[in-house]
Amino acid sequence: MQEPRQLTFDDLDERRIIYPESPNRELVNRFRSLRTKLLEISGGNNFTLVVSGATDGAGSSFIALNLAAAFAFDQSKTALLVDCNLREPSLHTMLDMFPDTGLTDFLEESDYDVAKIIYPTGIPRLRLVPAGSRRESPAEFFTSFQIKLFLQSIRRRYPDRFIILDTASISHSPDARILSDLCDYSLLVVPHGKATPSAVEQAAHSFDPEKFAGVVING
Repeated sequence: MQEPRQLTFDDLDERRIIYPESPNRELVNRFRSLRTKLLEISGGNNFTLVVSGATDGAGSSFIALNLAAAFAFDQSKTALLVDCNLREPSLHTMLDMFPDTGLTDFLEESDYDVAKIIYPTGIPRLRLVPAGSRRESPAEFFTSFQIKLFLQSIRRRYPDRFIILDTASISHSPDARILSDLCDYSLLVVPHGKATPSAVEQAAHSFDPEKFAGVVING
């Protein structure tokens, strides 16, 4: 898929999105290190990953977006970012996109073509599935057969992609827990200095320990 427009270095800097030539080498290297650790866990295989905050405002969207960008650095890899935070979707805003449809549109229609909700981001080899229309009870979408069908569809259609799902915080929503059961791994984002050790421990224990990839401190 050809990019309709490509984000410039200034665009990426303004949006706090990493890129290989970024002058912020410390940030770039941190995400490269995180990418390497996840690849070690997966044995180098592609995977689906849930990214969730320990609390609201933990910065899971920032982590998910930049981790996806880090995978897209490699010309042999591609990344698909899925905004599953139906309560407060933000990835399309961070990427300055105005999508007409998204995840909820696919989940509402059994015969919806998944290709219609996959958008170029302006970053080579990185695609986005935006949240779509907001709903008051998003958990109903994630307990439906359609979310399983969605994950199966994108895995079959893009078997070479790393798929990263950004979700609402695990402490205030069942969404991340539900989605983590359907994915390969889960990653917990903890805001620096803004969560107690007991809250972090409780959030971490919400995930299946066999799928829990670890904690990222954001800040």
